[in-house]
Amino acid sequence: MTPDSFASEGFALVPQVLSESECAAIADRVQLRGDAAGTRGLLAEAWCAALARRLASHPILAQLIPADHVAVQCTWFEKSASRNWLVPVHQDLSVPVAARVDAPGLRGWSEKEGELFVQPPADLLEALVAVRLHLDACGAADGPLRVVPGSHTVGVIDVEAGVQMRQARAEVACEAAVGTVLVLRPLLLHASSKSSGGSRRRVLHFLFGPREPGHGVRWRQAI
Repeated sequence: MTPDSFASEGFALVPQVLSESECAAIADRVQLRGDAAGTRGLLAEAWCAALARRLASHPILAQLIPADHVAVQCTWFEKSASRNWLVPVHQDLSVPVAARVDAPGLRGWSEKEGELFVQPPADLLEALVAVRLHLDACGAADGPLRVVPGSHTVGVIDVEAGVQMRQARAEVACEAAVGTVLVLRPLLLHASSKSSGGSRRRVLHFLFGPREPGHGVRWRQAI
């Protein structure tokens, strides 16, 4: 993996960022309610904010996350036999913001878990970096993320175009050992299947963006 290959492919797997014991300790901190498959508000917790700073300063990850970027969100995903789902091919287009504003290029306003989200113009989406920390091993049977290399370079595309591009290019399944980090551009086309095994696939998904997002918006949090 090099910064140049990350720029062209749109993703990179970085192994052994954290140890198995560290991942287990982090996993013990999060308890989901009912049958929820995840939660979006973890960055407000001190341990999560400290982890975001640690990831950003990791010698390899720091080559992929621009120095002026800050963590703006952390989402927990937990896939298991009891919490199982599939995700069709898509791009991540929404970001968390502090308040609603009336500005050109802002669309798709929504509220999730009490937080406000918007779909900003492509220039901000292209600047974002997602960092997914695997707290469990994620093999072929665990519903790993599948990505379409290089698809982030075409900008924001509609669902039909995304399906066609996925059919025309070879997908890569991002299997990972415990403590591995998957770094990707949110505009990279990605999908995942249901888990077919009895294991757990717990992931912390951090979103990093420029400290000043522009377009009249402010981040809800910036760590």
